[in-house]
Amino acid sequence: MDRNKVGIQYMQEGKWEEAAKVFVEAIEENPNDPISYINFGNVLTVLGDHERALKFFEKAIELDHNAASAYYSAGNLYYQLEQYEQAKNMFETAMRKGIESGDNYFMLGLSLVALEQVKLALPYLQRSTELNQFDAEAFFHYGLCLAKLELIDEAIKQFERCLDIDPDHADAHYNLGVAFGFKEDGDKALEHFEKALEIQSDHMLAGYGKKMIVKGNSELH
Repeated sequence: MDRNKVGIQYMQEGKWEEAAKVFVEAIEENPNDPISYINFGNVLTVLGDHERALKFFEKAIELDHNAASAYYSAGNLYYQLEQYEQAKNMFETAMRKGIESGDNYFMLGLSLVALEQVKLALPYLQRSTELNQFDAEAFFHYGLCLAKLELIDEAIKQFERCLDIDPDHADAHYNLGVAFGFKEDGDKALEHFEKALEIQSDHMLAGYGKKMIVKGNSELH
């Protein structure tokens, strides 16, 4: 029986306690297999046992310095803990060790944005959209990054692509509203603020954006 496969099946079913039990058995059966430590660390992360999770990722790396997924999992955990410098370092190492996934590029980009290194983040977020062409969040965050760099026309394209994938992405509508407001296209800005509010009635920023546009229109008349 491949305990790691069984454990992953339990994880996919959301049976975290069962998954943990199987991964512990896998570690006892083969204490030199880094995969079992990574898998168990991922379960501990979900269960909120962050300190122990990190120890298991570190053990996996100790057993195999090229265990790229251990660096990636540790990066995700550091990002959750808002330790963005450590997260960035882990995602960069995962990339050097051979992870070419859109998710790793995406998380590296987000870590750099959190560290206010927006220009450095841009190519990683762009790459994440190339590798995950149906991931609405990838296009949304790439758009946000472009908007922060005041590349408004390009940002609009990415927000629109996000909405092609997920038409109910309230934040994409809100940011399109901001972008069109920046371009002084009040009608389109209002349309997107209203759409954001239709999807999420308590979207405070969209509510404020709509109020500003309506106020501006009334002052013109």
